[in-house]
Amino acid sequence: MKILLVDDHQLFREGVELLLQRLNESLELLQAATCDEAFALCEANPDVDLILLDLNLAGMRGLEGLSLLRERHSGMPVVVLSSVDDAPTIRRAIDAGAMGFIPKSSSSEIMLNALRLVLAKGVYLPPRILLAASAQGPFTPLHRPVAANARQAGVGPITPVELGLTPRQADVLYLVLQGKPIKLICRELNLGEGTIKGHVSAVLRALNVTTRTQAIVAAHRLGLIFDAPAAAALLKQDADSR
Repeated sequence: MKILLVDDHQLFREGVELLLQRLNESLELLQAATCDEAFALCEANPDVDLILLDLNLAGMRGLEGLSLLRERHSGMPVVVLSSVDDAPTIRRAIDAGAMGFIPKSSSSEIMLNALRLVLAKGVYLPPRILLAASAQGPFTPLHRPVAANARQAGVGPITPVELGLTPRQADVLYLVLQGKPIKLICRELNLGEGTIKGHVSAVLRALNVTTRTQAIVAAHRLGLIFDAPAAAALLKQDADSR
């Protein structure tokens, strides 16, 4: 496993390095103090499994570093580690494509569990963000009372089919929740940008949300489950047959 840590405080990087040894003994940790150093390491190491990024880097304002990393290396998942952890900042980071947001005030166990979740293709949000969403009352997908009632009754997790999504829309939702930008989703599913944008609009409408953060919270509250995209499975079958 290879992780890139981008933070301009050496003492913090050294502490995280010790902590990450508990995640994987054979883990290789790359370190960068600036976004420019991070870009160079990403170019030289296309097999990076995860990027841990501080938002307050020299020469970068707010989410600028995150946006640039997502633009240049969209296939590499990014988790934000930051001391600035107000709710609007967390939401903007997730909407910008981060796969998680870990406040620097978190305990070591919370950080490790969050990273395990992200490495398993999940998205980590601080509990207070999910609790704030839950406090807004029962979540109801647009025009999908059957799915909402099933969830409230504790029948079990909800599938994309129960939300009225087609298999292709389920694929798109899966990739949106992974923080993939439109252009990368187009490449992975071999579809045009206009088609993908139409699917994105449809899945957000089905969830009765308007942003990625809201979609993640909605998926969490519904217990939404689905397989990896069918296109990815087909590509894997093709590769295995060669």
